[in-house]
Amino acid sequence: MGRLLVTLFLIERKRLSQPLLYLSDYIERHRSDYYDLLQRVRTHGEWMPWLRYFLAGVEATAKDAAGRAHLLLGLRERFMREARGATALVDQILTNPYISIAKASEVMKVSAPTATKTVKELEAKGLLKETTGRSWGKVFVAFEVLAVMERAATE
Repeated sequence: MGRLLVTLFLIERKRLSQPLLYLSDYIERHRSDYYDLLQRVRTHGEWMPWLRYFLAGVEATAKDAAGRAHLLLGLRERFMREARGATALVDQILTNPYISIAKASEVMKVSAPTATKTVKELEAKGLLKETTGRSWGKVFVAFEVLAVMERAATE
């Protein structure tokens, strides 16, 4: 609850435009420090070490988010070149790296055959990979985007 309140506080104070900081990963990786410092606040009123720990977490999380954003922007530029202007499709893939033909058609506001052609072009260029093995209802994944989203946060 406290982690959420801090994020909401930063949004309210206009320090964050959206809830982009995911502090839980940092706290999980530094769990013993987290509990030790919280206990010191409870038992001895030692706030400064706790605040330094928390601010270090905010800094590490912000740097990680900025690094991921930079990588995703690079992928977006490359995908845009390869997709020849299918901006809506590329942006959808960067939001959710899983895409079906039906979703591509909806996002691009084109017919299913046109969406199929664009998705197949991206697949041929290695940007998407079909994962279901089905002939109908195929799902394609942008594994490079997924890797950036799922990579372990850095120290």
